[in-house]
Amino acid sequence: MTKHIFVTGGVCSSLGKGLNCAAIGLLLESRGLKVRLQKLDPYVNVDPGTMNPYEHGEVYVTEDGAETDLDLGHYTRFTNAVVDRDCNITTGGIYRNVLAKERRGDFLGKTVQMIPHVTDEIIAAIHKLDAPDVDVAITEIGGTVGDIEALVFLEAIRQFGQEYRRENVLFIHLTLVPYLRAARELKTKPTQHSVATLREIGIFPDILICRTEKPIGEDHIKKIALFCNVDPECVIEELDAKPNIYRIPVMLHNQGLDTLICRRLGLDTPEADLSEWHRMLSRLENPEANVEVAVVGKYISRQSAYESIYEALQHGGLANRTSVQVRRTEAEEIEADGVEKALAGVDGILVPGGFGTRGVEGKIAAARYARRNGIPYFGICLGMQAAVIEFGRNACGLKNANSTELERGTPHPVISLLEEQRDVDDKGGTMRLGAQPCALAEGSKARLAYGQEVVQERHRHRYEFNNAYREKLADCGMLCTGVHAERNLVEVVEIAEHPWFMGVQFHPEFKSKPTAPHPLFAAFIEAARRRRGNGTEG
Repeated sequence: MTKHIFVTGGVCSSLGKGLNCAAIGLLLESRGLKVRLQKLDPYVNVDPGTMNPYEHGEVYVTEDGAETDLDLGHYTRFTNAVVDRDCNITTGGIYRNVLAKERRGDFLGKTVQMIPHVTDEIIAAIHKLDAPDVDVAITEIGGTVGDIEALVFLEAIRQFGQEYRRENVLFIHLTLVPYLRAARELKTKPTQHSVATLREIGIFPDILICRTEKPIGEDHIKKIALFCNVDPECVIEELDAKPNIYRIPVMLHNQGLDTLICRRLGLDTPEADLSEWHRMLSRLENPEANVEVAVVGKYISRQSAYESIYEALQHGGLANRTSVQVRRTEAEEIEADGVEKALAGVDGILVPGGFGTRGVEGKIAAARYARRNGIPYFGICLGMQAAVIEFGRNACGLKNANSTELERGTPHPVISLLEEQRDVDDKGGTMRLGAQPCALAEGSKARLAYGQEVVQERHRHRYEFNNAYREKLADCGMLCTGVHAERNLVEVVEIAEHPWFMGVQFHPEFKSKPTAPHPLFAAFIEAARRRRGNGTEG
């Protein structure tokens, strides 16, 4: 029988429930257990695919083409669990399923209500993680206890705990113990109120993880345990992770969290083997060199908008024992102040994906600067398209070349709408999504990095390299080195005469892990380090 762990949050948002779920998953895997992870999001959107990255952060795409919450990226980076469309459930998705059943007459004329019909649908979604080869399923409840929109999910997991037998279910509550600098005191009252609210709903947490910037101390732990009705050993202190988030599993393990979970769920396992994780941390925290990479985007002010990009760059550094300093560069600042001011001295330039016209000319300018100055360039999705547009305009003489997304009447549409997208009207879930095969040309930098002929990478786009310009760009030096052979879609472009210049239509950042850096990020940072070692200035 699959055991279930539910993780809720209190006091405030952004405490790191997703990271804690991922860390717990890693600890349980280190004990030989098989895990799955899932997030229940209490917003009415069917998925985050139509949401603004400023508001929601990045959209993480799974192998099976689901547009999901960014926390699924944390699950992937920390664990070996399968992450698919069953791992992100939203209020909108639940309501859609319930209403579809009502329209079909599945409820046999009954009045459809939040309880039991909506909660039953949520419980069924949780049970999708059950499998003979899954020992523990970890489900994160989005939002904060006390939020109106989360109440139906909390009621569903309360019912789940009651019906599934208590010894097979564990409730973990992540909360905040704030430090008031004026009073120089830690305050436990917000945690007490948060747990009291949870208990009013009928959920009694077994373990409390207390986020704090100052050590809590034994007296505070005893106080929290007393007023929240848990054993003192079940109050876990979680200091702000320094120097990096990959320290979180070690911090939790050192306080015996994984041992506590296994004991409470009756799981007989060997001791945790974190040797590989410790080796990774040693490489990460003891680099032999450093490079600076500019990430040129339009959502730079929001950390989570490019979460997987930033993490994959660190992983690329890990592969090269190199510390990667990121220069976060607003594309619009390049348009306003010039590319030299923004990018001078960097060892590499990465332009990530995006949509719309804002900041695009800044991204195109960044691609031109990298090409002309021999700076390693990595363009992802729109970043690849920006490189193609720039090369068409400035290397091939295609005046005003552009994408039809950006300029419908461009005389040279080097990037154009996918044929399959021409009759698509709905925005949500209708792009080219999920894993697709890509055949790599022999002798290409991409083939050298991957070490294999065909790879599977994830996509999220509507526009594509226009094959009508393929020969023209190749004659001028931009080669198409990765292709979806069956559909003849260009997936990778390179400039052969450049030290390292690559654009990819897919999103390799979604498959990178600290223990298994993505080959393209590893190759990009290797090129950046080589440039730094040569003492070349941009």
